[in-house]
Amino acid sequence: MIDIRLMKENPEPMRASQIARGNDPATVDAAIAADEERLTALRAFEDARAEQKAFSKNIGKASKEERPALLEQAKSMSENVKALEEAANAKAEQAKKAAMVLENLILDGVPSGGEADFEVLSIEGAPIRDFKAEGFEPKDHLDLGIGLDAIDTDRGVKVSGSRFYYLKGVGARLEIAILNAAFDTAIKHGFTPMITPCMVSPATMSGTGFLGEHSDEIYYLPADDLYLTGTSEVALAGYHTDEIIDLSKGPLRYTGWSACFRREAGSYGKDTRGIIRVHQFHKVEMFSYCKPEDAKEEHQKLLNMEREMLAKVELPYRIINTAAGDLGSSAAQKFDCEAWLPTQNRYMEVTSTSNCTTFQARRLNIRYRDESGTSQTCATLNGTLGTTRWIVAILENHQQADGSVRVPEGLRPYLGGLEVFEPVK
Repeated sequence: MIDIRLMKENPEPMRASQIARGNDPATVDAAIAADEERLTALRAFEDARAEQKAFSKNIGKASKEERPALLEQAKSMSENVKALEEAANAKAEQAKKAAMVLENLILDGVPSGGEADFEVLSIEGAPIRDFKAEGFEPKDHLDLGIGLDAIDTDRGVKVSGSRFYYLKGVGARLEIAILNAAFDTAIKHGFTPMITPCMVSPATMSGTGFLGEHSDEIYYLPADDLYLTGTSEVALAGYHTDEIIDLSKGPLRYTGWSACFRREAGSYGKDTRGIIRVHQFHKVEMFSYCKPEDAKEEHQKLLNMEREMLAKVELPYRIINTAAGDLGSSAAQKFDCEAWLPTQNRYMEVTSTSNCTTFQARRLNIRYRDESGTSQTCATLNGTLGTTRWIVAILENHQQADGSVRVPEGLRPYLGGLEVFEPVK
C-alpha cells in the first residue's frame, strides 16, 4: 500500500508511475477522492460523538421534569452517532480498497513499458560456448535429462497432469546441491535460514501484493481458506506482521527454503517442454527488512549475492532492469539475472531481486523505531538464490559431446566430489 498522505500532497509521481506500468492514472484520483470521503465521514462521526458526550453531562444536572425529554434526545443522538460511525467505517473500507488498487510507486531509472521494454545493465559470466566449433549440436535440457535418467516428465504427466515431472538420480541430487549451495551462501552473508510454510492466509497473501491482477496464477484451497505460495517471500514477509522490529543494528535478513506452487495461468503453449515453466518446484529466497533509506544499498547486496551464486555454477548471464509494466504490484524496482539457453538461442530468467520499498510493510503493519523512538514503516526486499529452473541452464551450458554433463566446480562439494554426470547406458 502506498502512503496516501504523501500521495495527496503530490499526486503527480504516482500518476506517472501508473502510466509507466500501463495502468489507468485515474485510479490515483479515485483513491484521493475516497480518502477525502473517509475523512469527511470520520469528522462527522467525531463531531457528533463529541456533542453526544457534552450533552450527556447535562442530563445529570437536569431536574426530574426535564430528564425524560433529555433522555429521549440522548437516545436519538446515540442512534445518530452509531449510524455515523457505521458510515465512517464503510467509507474507510472503501478508501482502503481504492488505495489497495494502486501498485507501488516505481523508482527513478525504471524503464516504462511492458515485458519487452527492459534495459540490459550488463552481460556477465562465462563466455557463450560455440558448440559448432566443438563439433556437435547441443541437446536441450530434457533430452540431456532423459539421457542421464535425471528427469521424467512422462510419468509426471501420468501421475499429476501437464507441467509436472519427477527428478531422479543425479537430477534430484543436482537440485538439492543447488539449494544447499544457496543456503550456505545466504548464511555466509548473515541471513537466518528458515524452512517456511507453503500455505498462507488471504491476509498474508494480499499484504504482500500477490492478489492483484495475477491472482489467477495462485492455487487457492477454499475448504481451508488458504493459498499455496509461489515463493517463500510471502511467508517471510508475513513473519513480522503487526510487529515493531529492531533495526538498530542493521537490516533483518532471512533466507527461506520451500516448495513453491504456480498455476501458470495464461502461459499455455509457453515453455511447455521440460521443466522451465512448471506447477511445482523448490526455491531458496532471500528476504530483508531494512530502513527505507538503506533499501537501495540492500538491493545491490542481494543482486551481488545472486551474482556470486551464478559464478559458482559457471553460467553465462545478463542482468536486466525490468520495465515498470513487468514488475508486479509490490516491486518499485526489479533486477533479473537471465542465463543463456543455447538450444533456444535466448536468455532465460533464473533469478530476480526486488526492492518493494514500504509497500508490503505498510499493508502488513510492520514498523521499526527511528532514533527519536517514533515508529516508522520499514522497507522490504527479496531475491532468489537458487531454484529448480537452474537445472535447465546448468545441463545445457555444461553438456559434452557424448551426452555427459560437466559438474560446475562450485557444486562439486555438494555432490560428493562428482565431476561429471554420465549418461545411463
